[in-house]
Amino acid sequence: MAIPDSFLDELVDRTDITELVGGYVRLAKQSGSSMVGLCPFHSEKTPSFKVNADKQIYKCFGCGKGGGVISFIMEMENIPFRDAVEVLARRAGMTVPESDTPDGYAAKRSRMLEMNREAARHFHNLLYSPIAQSARDYLALRGISKAIVTRFGIGAAPDSWSLLFDVMVKKGYTRGELLEAGLIRSSKKEGGAYDLFRNRLIFPVIDVRGDVVGFSGRILGDGEPKYLNSPDTLVFSKSRNLFALNIARKTKKGMLILAEGNIDVVALHQAGFDCAVASLGTSLTAEQARLMSRYTEKAYIAFDTDEPGKKAALKAIPLLEKTGMGVKVVDLGISKDPDEFLKKYGPDAFETLIGRSENHVEYRLMTIKSSCDLTSDEGRLSYLAAATELLSELGSKPEREIYGARVAQAAGISQESVQNEVNRKVKARQASRRKAFEKGVTRPSAAMRQESRQSGQAGERNVYSAVAEEGVVRCLARDPTLMKVAAGLGFTREEFTSPFLAKAFDSLERRINEGREIRDSLLLSEFEPGDVSRLSAILEKPEALPHSAKTISEYIERIRAEKFKSGDPDRDLLLEIRNYKSKQ
Repeated sequence: MAIPDSFLDELVDRTDITELVGGYVRLAKQSGSSMVGLCPFHSEKTPSFKVNADKQIYKCFGCGKGGGVISFIMEMENIPFRDAVEVLARRAGMTVPESDTPDGYAAKRSRMLEMNREAARHFHNLLYSPIAQSARDYLALRGISKAIVTRFGIGAAPDSWSLLFDVMVKKGYTRGELLEAGLIRSSKKEGGAYDLFRNRLIFPVIDVRGDVVGFSGRILGDGEPKYLNSPDTLVFSKSRNLFALNIARKTKKGMLILAEGNIDVVALHQAGFDCAVASLGTSLTAEQARLMSRYTEKAYIAFDTDEPGKKAALKAIPLLEKTGMGVKVVDLGISKDPDEFLKKYGPDAFETLIGRSENHVEYRLMTIKSSCDLTSDEGRLSYLAAATELLSELGSKPEREIYGARVAQAAGISQESVQNEVNRKVKARQASRRKAFEKGVTRPSAAMRQESRQSGQAGERNVYSAVAEEGVVRCLARDPTLMKVAAGLGFTREEFTSPFLAKAFDSLERRINEGREIRDSLLLSEFEPGDVSRLSAILEKPEALPHSAKTISEYIERIRAEKFKSGDPDRDLLLEIRNYKSKQ
């Protein structure tokens, strides 16, 4: 009995792997988002079992086992796939669909969306009631018009213990449904509950289909957190939604402005900038960046000017740039945020600011410069080291020369010296990548060697093709937009010599075509434990070259060239190889 893919994705999203594994293994902080412990699958004295909280996967570098939350439960409890899904579903408060169609799941999703719409109406209607005077005062203080309130469906949640809960129950929704939708929380009193949002201005989060998927509440007065968002639910994930994208996607301005807070977004829209969105109180994610790239080729970052805002901008820049968008940073000067700037100087001044926005390279160089003391030799050397490293990452030689001249001027040395240092680092980076790439081509992963042994083909499979096939899968998993490049070259699953990797390619292709998210944890959920470990090893293998059109094209060329060498290429494939080579 098949389980809907959408249910599995939601289940994986709602299961924190660190908490799950921590129930079986004593984990210790290692670095960043990684945890380490003794492997539960084999005996060891030195910890080699690692859990990556960001990717939501685990990997043992001793026995080689790896995967996501579903495979972990299957391995630990020695149970089949569906039983593992049942275990995790109970843990997450979800119910596994009883049929092999998504109808039951779709009905539940539809019910939750209907519930959110009713809650949004309730909050909006309350805004104009006597008990929401503090919310109206706040809106007046921020200069937010009634028209904007209506456009965004802004509402209010009074400082009441269970007003929403009581209203929704009268409308026919159960306590369990409201809990699962994240609208209420369970109280210690048996059968009791209280509203999640209280004493807050409420902003409905509406997706591009017009559905209310969640809420974001700004506290009225003092207290923390300033913004409270709905928890991840059947219909809502903070990392995959953007506040106001439902409106901004229709803009005629040809760009999107990324702000930090909902109030900034509302203020920008009121000032005529209907292209503003926000990331719902979280750092921008790769999923959100890809979502923005569907609607524009230009992204302007207008974060707060405090240190957290600057750090958030530096993290957002590479995520946005990776999608192919042009990225610029809006310099708000002494204003702390877009809302304050608009109140002081008005929309025309902000329009001028947009026109003068800094290229992301300029912004990053400025940030490096501000952190170095250019009056000392040590500070200048530190500035030059960081600045030339940044410039060496740029793919355009003219860009490197233009910004190199500015770096030279700031550091008080010759432009030639800066260019020489940049060129040296460019060549070193290219040589390192090429060397690692060529070395990797002769070293297929352990997973591929295992497949050869299991299929009785050890010593027969072409290692050059094997590594290139792994590379194609890895590129697509890291950058789904490369599927267009592969399709443009006429590449298909039939060109894989590995049935296992052909299956992985099928899974990636299906997800990409359906517009579903591509993440290691979600992709791994579709495979049995043995295959999960093999695929995990391939995905985790370092890629020497960037996940780019050139890289995947080289892999495909390698696969086809090796098939040609085997002595029996088909005529169409031969033409593909010749056509590709003629373009080089």
